[in-house]
Amino acid sequence: MKITLALPIIAISLIGISARPGQATETTIEQMPARLETQFALSALPPALRDQASVYLLDARKGYQLSRQGASGVTCLVERTVWELADFRNDIYIPLCYDAAGTRTYLKVIMDTATLRAQGMNPAALKAEIENRYNNQTYKVPDKSGLSYMVAPVMRTVGPPDMKVHTMPMPHVMFYAPNITNEDIGAVPNLSIHSSLLYPFIDKQGIAEQSYMIQLIGEAEKAKIMADEKTLLDDLCTYRDVLCLLHTEH
Repeated sequence: MKITLALPIIAISLIGISARPGQATETTIEQMPARLETQFALSALPPALRDQASVYLLDARKGYQLSRQGASGVTCLVERTVWELADFRNDIYIPLCYDAAGTRTYLKVIMDTATLRAQGMNPAALKAEIENRYNNQTYKVPDKSGLSYMVAPVMRTVGPPDMKVHTMPMPHVMFYAPNITNEDIGAVPNLSIHSSLLYPFIDKQGIAEQSYMIQLIGEAEKAKIMADEKTLLDDLCTYRDVLCLLHTEH
């Protein structure tokens, strides 16, 4: 049985099957307080890497704006629009950080997506535009191996068990694997078998060029992340109830 999983999105597809998102009741993106958004974005990184990272904050009227220039080549933001869904929601929150190779490539797609949404492009047209930019080589895949850090204590996006939008803790890292499939590495991820997700598997996010090898963080490490980030979790929950971990409906 082929099953889709959401990881970074959390993912649109593991094996080429599109997920069907639930409909949001409101599509206008709410502006996050700058300090909270910064902390949330940086929580996607291991603590030792945060001081040297660049941070972009979202201006819902314009797109992402540079808030802090770092020196490491790593760039962090909170993704609010997932073009692969072809659905605009106001309750998607995906903190992530790309290394230098990802900043030059994959991060540009996320930033352009936000700009095109702010300019008024509709979801279906936006999805088609991003796919076209990959086809005409406007967007390119990383030219070297690298990874995106996603070890934040919480994210809100499409996820198991029903492929609807949930708020969930699922810290992980994503290694760039454009055009690689689960068959290529012999992986057989299955939502109904948690042990099948404990080892690397491929997550294709809408298009083959956006394929990643996913490695979940271990349970002990995850527990430490959750404990260390309790203040952030409390602040996010206070800011908006959809970011409370006990709030699983939408």
